[in-house]
Amino acid sequence: MLKRPTRRGVLQSGGLLAAAAALPRSVRPAFAESAELHGLSTFGELGLPADFPHFGYVNPKAPKGGTLTMQIKRGSGNQSFDTFNTLNTFVLQGDGAAGMDACFDTLMTGSGDEPGALYGLLAKSVSVSADRLTYRFRLRPEARFHDGSPVTAGDVAFSMLLLKTKGHPSYRLILNELVAVAAESPELVVVTLSPKRSRDLHLIVAGLPVFSEKYWSSRNFEASTLEPPLGSGPYKVGRFEQGRFIEFDRVPDYWGKDLPVNIGTNNFDRVRWEYFRDRQVAFEAFKSGVITFQEEFTSRIWATGYDFPALHEGKVKKEALPKTEPVGSQGWIFNLRREKFADPRIREALGLCFDFEWTNKNIMFSSFSRMTSYFENSDSKAVGKPSPDELKLLEPFRGQVPEEVFGEPYLPPVSDGSGSDRALLRRADEMLRAAGCKREGNVLKLPNGQPFEIEFLDSQGALQPHTQPFQANLKRLGITATSRIVDASQYQRRLDEFDFDIISRALGGSAIPSDSLRIVYGSQAAKTRGSRNVGGIASPAIDAMIDAIGQADSYAEVVVAAKCLDRLLRAGRYWIPMWWNASEWLAYWNMFDHPQTKPKYSSGAPGLWWYDAEKAKRIGKA
Repeated sequence: MLKRPTRRGVLQSGGLLAAAAALPRSVRPAFAESAELHGLSTFGELGLPADFPHFGYVNPKAPKGGTLTMQIKRGSGNQSFDTFNTLNTFVLQGDGAAGMDACFDTLMTGSGDEPGALYGLLAKSVSVSADRLTYRFRLRPEARFHDGSPVTAGDVAFSMLLLKTKGHPSYRLILNELVAVAAESPELVVVTLSPKRSRDLHLIVAGLPVFSEKYWSSRNFEASTLEPPLGSGPYKVGRFEQGRFIEFDRVPDYWGKDLPVNIGTNNFDRVRWEYFRDRQVAFEAFKSGVITFQEEFTSRIWATGYDFPALHEGKVKKEALPKTEPVGSQGWIFNLRREKFADPRIREALGLCFDFEWTNKNIMFSSFSRMTSYFENSDSKAVGKPSPDELKLLEPFRGQVPEEVFGEPYLPPVSDGSGSDRALLRRADEMLRAAGCKREGNVLKLPNGQPFEIEFLDSQGALQPHTQPFQANLKRLGITATSRIVDASQYQRRLDEFDFDIISRALGGSAIPSDSLRIVYGSQAAKTRGSRNVGGIASPAIDAMIDAIGQADSYAEVVVAAKCLDRLLRAGRYWIPMWWNASEWLAYWNMFDHPQTKPKYSSGAPGLWWYDAEKAKRIGKA
């Protein structure tokens, strides 16, 4: 949360790119052989010159100091929301600790004002071959690991190959077209990509964490470990207690603190992550000041919970900021590997039993909108019938995909808000019978004669108020629907092994979708243990649309392919869409300050904020 945007965002919250900003032009210029560039971008353009002093949305004079305390709300790699037992978040093994990204620098790093743009961090420049398959990154000679040893091209090459061969499955999948990486000299690393490379693979490579080859040469990279790793970033691991909290201390002599990409960032002396298995207990920790910054996702707490003395006295502030960036997808995900979910008619029928209108009004204080697309609040959302450009991509698959793909995109029906809409339940019953299900007494049986039973798996009980009315409607159709809440480690193991019926999932949004979507929706990922394609989606048409997104030469082409992907995913009934919030809900103890200008497509909180000693003194938190 405190790091600059990097292409590690492809792994965050399920695998979608998180950086967002102004739209690029439609034409990608060719690069001259060996041109020296101060950054890279999706379509070859950069918004800032080589001599830019700092990003426009930071306070370049932000003071350093103080402590920021948070709870993990977004994860990537092997991270868990409830606990941690390893400090290596780059592999499948273990439950990774929050905040580890801040310990590692990358070749380049992103801007909150530009999607698909990276500027030099470890690398001061990059040369690009005419065919855009070879990239020569020239490292800054002053770059150092925390032990004082130089960051070399050998370390970069070692890191990329390590992640490709032994990293988390998400890394291995996305780096498949990384052909070679080698150190030509201590300061020059050469990266070679396959001609089948995706459009953004060079950005993904430039955003990978860089490890010390010497440090890892005597350690098992794939194993869980509680030994603080050697990094080169603005923070390093401080105190921690396994599963309870972890602190990161700002590195006072951090080698890159005066680089333009770092000015005005990394302002807290200490960042602490607290772990709580119960959300209500975590909220009480915020109310008492144990946690000092809170991003709120629970409508009930937002509407009724912020009624305590510290808020009324002005010690705590509460803000709802409009979201200007694309939002991610959120829904109940079917495990398509289970025979009972093989028929899309059955999946659609189950979705008809969820009464969003009743849930939103009675449980969520009418705070949310129904999610209908995998690309809400963005240009990539499919609306109306396919355009001629969309049809060019879709026509080769006519007869292989639902005919609906060539018409209006699927929208979940609007209920009567009663909580048990008889018309929708009747329609669901008809669809189940058409799919071969039969009712015997009060029991619905699948086409194979087995009783229809569904287990909703989760590691927390926060969604139970939303799920139980849904399950009651399923019961009315003769389906036995139960919930199983397991501890975080067991939950992650069952996801890695695809051992579940239905889970809930939230994924990050993207201003410019890329072929990193194959991590979540690609056929190869569906067969890869521990991948983000937990639902098991495997469709040649979907693979082709992801390829088209990855090979697009302009933003307009990306949007066309992404709309086609949206149509296919929605027609597949792979999920039961939940809801999305048009605002970002923030609450914090009034001891921080922030820049007057925010990044174009995010709040910048709390990564661009800083500790205000005078404010802290006024509220008794100094």
